[in-house]
Amino acid sequence: MVGNLPSNVETLAGMHFSAATAAFQIEGARSAGGRGRSVWDDFVDIPGNIIDGSTAEPGPDSYHRLDDDVAMLADLGVDRYRFSISWTRVIPNAGTDASVNSAGLDYYDRLVDGLLAAGITPEPTLYHWDLPVALEAEGGWLNRDTADRFGEYAEVVAGRLGDRVRHWYTINEPASTSLQGYALGELAPGRTLLFDSLPTVHHQLLAHGIAAPILRGHGAVQAVPTLNHSLVLPASESADDHAAADLLDAIHNRLFTDPLLTGQYPDLSPFGVELPVADGDMDLISAPNEVYGFNYYNPTTVRASAGPVPFEMVPTPGAPVTGFGPMWPIRPDTMRDFLIDMGRRYGSALPPIIITENGASFPEPDTTDTEIIDSERIDYLRDHLGAVSEAKAAGVRIDGYTVWSLLDNFEWAEGWSQRFGLVHVDMNTGTRTLKASFRWYRDLISAVRP
Repeated sequence: MVGNLPSNVETLAGMHFSAATAAFQIEGARSAGGRGRSVWDDFVDIPGNIIDGSTAEPGPDSYHRLDDDVAMLADLGVDRYRFSISWTRVIPNAGTDASVNSAGLDYYDRLVDGLLAAGITPEPTLYHWDLPVALEAEGGWLNRDTADRFGEYAEVVAGRLGDRVRHWYTINEPASTSLQGYALGELAPGRTLLFDSLPTVHHQLLAHGIAAPILRGHGAVQAVPTLNHSLVLPASESADDHAAADLLDAIHNRLFTDPLLTGQYPDLSPFGVELPVADGDMDLISAPNEVYGFNYYNPTTVRASAGPVPFEMVPTPGAPVTGFGPMWPIRPDTMRDFLIDMGRRYGSALPPIIITENGASFPEPDTTDTEIIDSERIDYLRDHLGAVSEAKAAGVRIDGYTVWSLLDNFEWAEGWSQRFGLVHVDMNTGTRTLKASFRWYRDLISAVRP
């Protein structure tokens, strides 16, 4: 056995265990099989946007190495696999032409069938940030019409896969799209609207609300978004820093959780924004979900700022960090505390939680001929699973846990420079090499499985 399992590992029994990826990060083959262009195709083609100049190709090349990935998942012993479907592989010119690309659907057909044959439950995510460029040209997530187009896309995919797929995720990490993609310009589509970006939150949640009943109409027993959360810590005990932390908590966490679980948005008056809510929207958004998809990586520490953004992110004192540096502190206790607070805050409105992403990047070589002994990742996963156990012991129902990521992949604006995988990938050749964390996670799954 590699490394140590959590000391309270027995409390994890009964949970299902998964690994996750996303289409643009692993598929490569950006112009193959009739695929259209997404905002990320435009973003990577602009010099300076990606730290190492990479373009998501060839990378893991999962479009051509599907069978390799399924075989590794079977070896890992996961119960489920969370992957994403590329909107532009399915409807290449969505926004100007609704024609469906059969070759794109064929790829996901093969993936679903391969997973089922291996005894693994497929869990597709319909949207993991790769908005078709024609929709962005019409305003993207600032445009309410995008939510309707998302519903049409959901109907096409469910019509093809719904006879075998029962577990779906709709929208992934809308906070990242809104805050990093439209507010700060750090991610595609690279807009810098600051708080004028916040209508994109409503339209993404509305897209979920439109798509979920469509998926359920095709037999889904799960159709939920995945929300990325971070416990926000004030940099000091000053009233100003506490107020700054409350403001970031409102737009990073409660702006998503409150409407889903209570049918109301938090007070946005400090940001000078009113969301474009139409009659019936909140009923769609707050319709009960089977589970709550919960992504967590690290806490965020902030202090008050006099600039146009009233808070400034700063390093978390005393915390070790991942390969991303001081803004990615390792504090598993904050994951536990966030989960416990959710249980207290939302009570019976909170459905069972699935940890849909949790993981860490650490420096590793670009190529390797031998297994990488990634002890820091093993420690990170062990300690965060310990936090899950502690939250469960405090009464929070948590039914599943998902490692990000199965494979080293294209880490968005960081390109190939950050490696999250249980499996090392040579980004030039696609060669896969299992890491020590792969064997550790396999041992964990075996230990808690009945």
